[in-house]
Amino acid sequence: MPEEELEIIRAIQKGDLERFGELYDAYIKKIYNFIFYKTHHREVAEDLTSETFRKALASLGSYEPRYRFSAWLYRIARNTVIDYYRIQKPTASIEDAWDIADDRDFTRDIDVRMKLEKVEEYLSALPAIKRDIIIMRVWQGMSYKEIADVVDKSEDNCKKIFSRAIADLKSAMPLSLFLFFCLTTRL
Repeated sequence: MPEEELEIIRAIQKGDLERFGELYDAYIKKIYNFIFYKTHHREVAEDLTSETFRKALASLGSYEPRYRFSAWLYRIARNTVIDYYRIQKPTASIEDAWDIADDRDFTRDIDVRMKLEKVEEYLSALPAIKRDIIIMRVWQGMSYKEIADVVDKSEDNCKKIFSRAIADLKSAMPLSLFLFFCLTTRL
């Protein structure tokens, strides 16, 4: 853990709650994106991100520095999403899930949205752990070590799960769709 981050956490644990804003600023975008890829709904992701940081602040007194703060925070985010899905089953809209449209080429936008919708179908068919690892590795850019800390598995196991998940996608998807997935995710 970076020493500066540990210093901030210790200050918060001693009562300087204003320093939590520094951690919030450092992680808000990453945590929001992680939750967004799991919920595919902008407003739900915003609410769950807020809830994640509320829980983190409330629990920071019991945080132990021997664990990476980022892994601890991602675990709270992951559990918050799990709790959300236990309570209700939201409907997902592809427009909310993949906000990448460009008004300059309507035909291309429709094609991209349709392909992303298909990719989403294949991803949703994967077991949750495979889907989580793909999201963290591909879209969050997390290292296998960070992912291992979040999902409570070994680094090697996470590598194997990721490799198998990609192989599953490759065998399930038509080649053109798999190539689209690889190009849009820089695999």
